[in-house]
Amino acid sequence: MSRPQAGWRKPKNKVLGSVIARQVEAVGERVTAFKRGDHVFGFVGHGGFAEYVAVDQGALALMPANLSFEHAETVPLAAMTAVQGLRGGKVQSGDRVLIVGASGGVGTFAVQIARSLGAEVTGVCSTRNLEMVKSIGADHVIDYITEDFTRRDEKYDVIFQLAGTASPWHCRRALTPTGRFGPE
Repeated sequence: MSRPQAGWRKPKNKVLGSVIARQVEAVGERVTAFKRGDHVFGFVGHGGFAEYVAVDQGALALMPANLSFEHAETVPLAAMTAVQGLRGGKVQSGDRVLIVGASGGVGTFAVQIARSLGAEVTGVCSTRNLEMVKSIGADHVIDYITEDFTRRDEKYDVIFQLAGTASPWHCRRALTPTGRFGPE
């Protein structure tokens, strides 16, 4: 978060934290999506580190039963970062998308979101994560330990680099003439 948003000399908001994963303690009379005791998570903007926080129901979702509170709390920011990066790359159906860092928090969302947009997705990750990246939807995977994606013949419409394994200049060698590189 940048200084103008957070505060120049000290935080604008006394209680920091932008995401939560909690059990609902109470609901307002117009709340229809949740009830006391539900496990929820979401992006709240500020105040997430407080013991209790009042949140509009539209900012929350029910937690999947297989997620811990700690894991669920990482979802909103990672997913939002992936969406923003793919929007910045203007990913569309039929695009060939390369995601560098495909096995990380943001990368796993980026693979799935790019696929849902109809893109052909290639994920770059380490040897130990190749199968996992394929299992979440990557059409192709490249092991960065044994292969440099910038030296391959394949060209991509979008390169979304989340892990700094190659310089932007080298990444451009793997782009089509109208390809987009991000985040920039």
